[in-house]
Amino acid sequence: MKVNIFPLVSSLHSQEQIGENTKRLLGELMSGNDIQFRVTSLEELYEGDLALILIQSGGSEGLFLQNLSRLRAPYYLLTYGNNNSLAASLEILSFLKDNNLDGEVLHGTNEYILGRIGELVKRNVHTRLGVIGKPSDWLIASNVAPDNAKRLHGVDLVEISIDEVLFRYQTAVNDLPLRFAYDEKEIDKALRLHKVLLSLKEDYRLDGLTIRCFDLLGPLETTACLSLALLNRDGVVATCEGDVPTMMSMHLLHKIVGQRGFQANPSRIDVEGGKMVLAHCTLPLDMVCKYHLDTHFESGIGVAIKGYLREEKVTIFKLSRNLRDYYVTTGRILRNLEEDNLCRTQIEVEVDEHIDYFLTRPYGNHHVVVYGDHAEEIRNYMRTVK
Repeated sequence: MKVNIFPLVSSLHSQEQIGENTKRLLGELMSGNDIQFRVTSLEELYEGDLALILIQSGGSEGLFLQNLSRLRAPYYLLTYGNNNSLAASLEILSFLKDNNLDGEVLHGTNEYILGRIGELVKRNVHTRLGVIGKPSDWLIASNVAPDNAKRLHGVDLVEISIDEVLFRYQTAVNDLPLRFAYDEKEIDKALRLHKVLLSLKEDYRLDGLTIRCFDLLGPLETTACLSLALLNRDGVVATCEGDVPTMMSMHLLHKIVGQRGFQANPSRIDVEGGKMVLAHCTLPLDMVCKYHLDTHFESGIGVAIKGYLREEKVTIFKLSRNLRDYYVTTGRILRNLEEDNLCRTQIEVEVDEHIDYFLTRPYGNHHVVVYGDHAEEIRNYMRTVK
């Protein structure tokens, strides 16, 4: 882990003393961990995993303004506990906030500073998520500002036309070593589409994707349900209906707890009983205890997944479209359902708290379910999103 530091110091202070303070601070921070701190020029500042601006003394505020046009947001201000370093940092941070610029002061114990640096580096890992087609027309609360994805979560959203999927499908060949007990013609179409999504992932260097899958029903007479189930099984975050907040939600879950989840529609909610039914036609194949294939619910074509989930503790999570606000709760899967009027995979969940959220202030339709109690881990991560 390489952390570059650009120092700022007022000429009013002893350069020798400041230099000794810097040397001591960096020595303490580097002790006993694998982080490499390096004092750099402004030209080299952004070549590492994280860029810090070391405010070495009071009176550095003017120097910060002089260099502001060459610095990049977010502005992370590392401070001392002496030489009025903290006071100058607070003045700079107030200026940044007044001008709607992102910044943060890193100050406190070495343990706190190192922990915060680790969180920031983790967030800034370069991630590319593909948006194949726009969100489906009915997802009217699911657009995301690409700048927010980049600034808040270190994610580049890569737009890809649905026409490129249709074009590639024309010459796609299913040569995958995968066999399923289902209609061979339908499996061949679904796996040809899977080959297309795999090729897009490679060509665009994607770490995950969402696809406006209903646009495939007419021209290709198949669905993306099987492909998304396979991609998630193989560690690639993949969601349907072009739902970007849900893709971002699943990406964060993968990042925080190491799981891809079940992207599901709330289908029935019993507020008084604290229970709800969640359903959808795809989910990670490694998430089920058993499954069989069926048609896609709404269209009656293609290949969808009727999965059966383990009846155990789960976490339900969803980011809002601003990518700052979120909903998280825990619950337990009570049973898998077998109803004809819902998407193929169906679970009834007893929700531990805040089930009224769904009827009063929901962040869209789809929510993501993962195994285990991870609510506090998620809250701890989201506290760092600034």
